[in-house]
Amino acid sequence: MAENKILEELRAKLTGSDEEDNKFLRSEAERFVNEKNKAGFEAATQLLMEIMPKEQKEEIERLTHIDGKRLDEFHDDIVKLISEKNINEAKIRAERLYKKIIIEYREGENARFVSLRNPFEDNLYQLKYKPDDKILNRTPFDFGTFITTYAYTLVETGSPLDAIPVLEKALEYNPLDCGPRFELAEVYKLLKNKRMVIETTKETLKVASSPVAIARCYANVGYALTDMGEYDDAATFLTASVMFAPHPAIPMEMRDLAERKGSPIRKPEREEILETMKKYDIPFGPNEDVVSVAAKLSATYLMDNDIPNALMALKMTYNLTLDENIKNIILKYEPNAPKLVPKPEADEGEKPNITQTVNNNIEE
Repeated sequence: MAENKILEELRAKLTGSDEEDNKFLRSEAERFVNEKNKAGFEAATQLLMEIMPKEQKEEIERLTHIDGKRLDEFHDDIVKLISEKNINEAKIRAERLYKKIIIEYREGENARFVSLRNPFEDNLYQLKYKPDDKILNRTPFDFGTFITTYAYTLVETGSPLDAIPVLEKALEYNPLDCGPRFELAEVYKLLKNKRMVIETTKETLKVASSPVAIARCYANVGYALTDMGEYDDAATFLTASVMFAPHPAIPMEMRDLAERKGSPIRKPEREEILETMKKYDIPFGPNEDVVSVAAKLSATYLMDNDIPNALMALKMTYNLTLDENIKNIILKYEPNAPKLVPKPEADEGEKPNITQTVNNNIEE
């Protein structure tokens, strides 16, 4: 149940006009989603349901619920089962959720469903992935994540091949989400398909929007090259990884590399790193389109005097570029900004990390 205070605040702003109230509550629901305010989103959707005609309400409930639970709540139960190591039951439920999504939210002749999570992904999607003039319908929940959870259960129950088309389906809903791409790379590692690990990583680098994601991409290539016996090149990619975001697994991997090679691993110079990456046709650093979209969003929000969203876009841009001018703009609006560095993409402790990490023994 949504917090009473938010409900009261929203209810007080209703006009009594179904059309105006519907528009207002949808706008508020979208704002709460962008702010990651679950209580606010629940309040807005609860009021939306209250003002809907009965037939429309029943249809929405049919589309957004399984066994009387909202799809996000149903997914939360699956994640809880995973954390409790009840993987078989989790797989059964995840498959039900997956089938619900691909049946009820399938692409039509004139429209497709997308699970883009914020304005940054909206803009980058339009630039990189919108292939036609079909209408984009926003899904009510993060289907990319939901589907990736199902793929994870397939991998954990010994069906990595079956996980590949599932992860490709997750990317249809949101090709900007690195999560399904990282899981896909892990599947190819399990299948010993090192070429596809590298190809998948190349595609991931086209959308990676944080130093943590970029670092993980380079680490994945490093592990693939280790298995191929290309120890010096592997060390180069692992070194590049820690240049973007340190990870406790990397020093251990470097020691393992030295043992496999039978001699010390020399730390490569920057020029050597660039040359090695060029050999594999892998770029060094963030994708230009990613940086451009983040920077343009920053400027747009600043012009609109939307400081909270401007700061989010500015921090993304700074983390990717380390541009001192951008840092100064951030400090102008947030003088006490504690740390202009990337945070892990998922908060530890809130729920189990259902995406395989860059190392089988170390959690990211």
